[in-house]
Amino acid sequence: MKNLLLFAFILLQACAVTKDSVLVLKPSQSMCITGKGPGQDGAINPYLGEKSVALVKNLSENSFNVRIQKAGKIIKDVTIQPHKKQQFVLLKGQELYFDSQLAAKAHIRFKKYKG
Repeated sequence: MKNLLLFAFILLQACAVTKDSVLVLKPSQSMCITGKGPGQDGAINPYLGEKSVALVKNLSENSFNVRIQKAGKIIKDVTIQPHKKQQFVLLKGQELYFDSQLAAKAHIRFKKYKG
């Protein structure tokens, strides 16, 4: 019985960590999505210490930018148009940001990179 309860608890923990996130961006907001660490990230990337994929979908009527950087250097800056989606490969140590001039809403999900 203890093993069953422990298994159920571990399974629930894993589901909570890999849950999709919906983020609301205010006008003129820049938000760190992942890469800074616990308490500083807007979403949890369960694959933070390894190569991973961020799936981003714009749920709003306004565009916003997705910025990837490492050690303060911008590596990629891409505009996501309304109702479009795009995926980004994140390497270990990279930070993911959303930058918005107008109010926007985004869905983000992380998955393990499978090369």
